Amino acid sequence: MTHPLLKHSDITAYQRDGVVLIRGLFAPFVETLRAGVTRNMAEPGPYAAENLKKGEEGRFFDDYCNWTRIPEFKEVIHASEAAAVAANLMGSSRVQMFHDHVLVKEPGTSKPTPWHQDGPYYFVEGRQTVSFWSPLDPVEDASLRCVVGSQRWKKPVLPTRWLAETSFYPDEEAYQPVPDPDVEGMDVREWQMEPGDAVAFNFMTLHGARGNQTANRRRAFSLRLVGDDARYVSRPGPTSPPFPGHNMKDGERLREDWFPVLLDREIA
Repeated sequence: MTHPLLKHSDITAYQRDGVVLIRGLFAPFVETLRAGVTRNMAEPGPYAAENLKKGEEGRFFDDYCNWTRIPEFKEVIHASEAAAVAANLMGSSRVQMFHDHVLVKEPGTSKPTPWHQDGPYYFVEGRQTVSFWSPLDPVEDASLRCVVGSQRWKKPVLPTRWLAETSFYPDEEAYQPVPDPDVEGMDVREWQMEPGDAVAFNFMTLHGARGNQTANRRRAFSLRLVGDDARYVSRPGPTSPPFPGHNMKDGERLREDWFPVLLDREIA
């Protein structure tokens, strides 16, 4: 059965394009998420980063893997419709938590979020994946931008370190260079969004975002979820997030004590 927040055409578009807009997915939880972001920025985790070089204006903060220690994030993950919507979009009976991510661009931050695919940074592979990117402030030009169909590219895009702009792994030949979708005339989707709307996109969908040149903050909450076919895969170097000491082996499902199952329709 199709979730009330979705039309059948949304599911078709997600499978075909690798990206779709879900209006109002987190709308009931905007204030909760804003409180969580405030807590996160006041109490950064071990992976928190400031993504501006010396002399660049504004502030671009991001942090991830904090849902187990920030109660507002945990509440939204379990109480929202995100897992049920993800199951529909992925065509999966099972939805498993992967990680949360907060990205904040303060007013006057010119630095864009670099074009990238999430998948090459991760130690998980599978077709059934979904990321939700939800602004907690109204966005126009600072919205997420996704390249249609890029989840089907035969060669993944080279993962790089955002600040140093260096390759993440040693075997660069296994990847294609980071493209410039605007110069290369690719089909880029982006939307003006209200707080609580969400862009849903596949882990292998190329995406990025412009800087925030407005006088308002741009806070965004992201949630990464995986489905039935997601399996652990080793990479040629440390992944991001690294999850040290996980002890998983290639081909295994993600361990449920670290990556809990949020929905399992087979059991239900």
